[in-house]
Amino acid sequence: MSPAHRDDGEFTAIGRATEILKQFRTGSGTLSAAALTRRTGLPKSTVYRMVGDLVRVGLLERDGRDYRPGLLLFEIGEAVPRQRDLREAAKRHLSALHEATQHNVGIALLDGFDVVHLEMLRGVEGPRLPQHSGGRWPAHASASGKAILAFTADGCVQFPAELKRFTECTVTSRTALDAELKMIRRRGVAFDRQEAVTGVVGVAAPILGPGSEVLAAVSMSGRAGRFNMGKMDAAVRTTAIAVSRELAAARSIVRPVLRGS
Repeated sequence: MSPAHRDDGEFTAIGRATEILKQFRTGSGTLSAAALTRRTGLPKSTVYRMVGDLVRVGLLERDGRDYRPGLLLFEIGEAVPRQRDLREAAKRHLSALHEATQHNVGIALLDGFDVVHLEMLRGVEGPRLPQHSGGRWPAHASASGKAILAFTADGCVQFPAELKRFTECTVTSRTALDAELKMIRRRGVAFDRQEAVTGVVGVAAPILGPGSEVLAAVSMSGRAGRFNMGKMDAAVRTTAIAVSRELAAARSIVRPVLRGS
């Protein structure tokens, strides 16, 4: 049962507020009350009442006739130790990788069956991607997602009944995905062979914590035909190891989000 619901299946007040706030994870950053009603499926009167309450407490702000995330959400997000530790530990290493390769590089962690991109640095010649900082993407169609899944303990992630297809190359068979995850565990690096976006390839390596627990993944992507995955995998693995060591040296306690739903 979703934490947004009561035992009788109805939304709680905090559940309704959460559903509204979740709609700002994608899009332009501003949404109208009508768009929020459409996206959440909540009654119009409920949405108008809830956004008014969220504005009053600072979780949302008015932008003309629309709404956008409020400063309080930013302040709360900056206070989350997991994100702060990962970003701080990874920032210098990601910047070095970005400057050396001029490709798109980033860091992501697992949330349910999606990867959430904590940081994404765009390469000058890098392709424009639907993934962005703060955005999410299904793990099976992502080099970062597969890198994390491969090193996550059995039973910690609930796989969806169907794996969504994004391109002709997307792996949609659970059997095929399991076989690939085994290969990733052996070689320590995952590849995206135009599985998320046609014409874009990528490579990712896991960031490991104490006891080889997977915390997140470092990734790099570029245009197919101009991105040598065989050469770039070593650079990505080296960066992931460097971030892992920095976290260990700082004794940061970092845990991935594994909701299993």
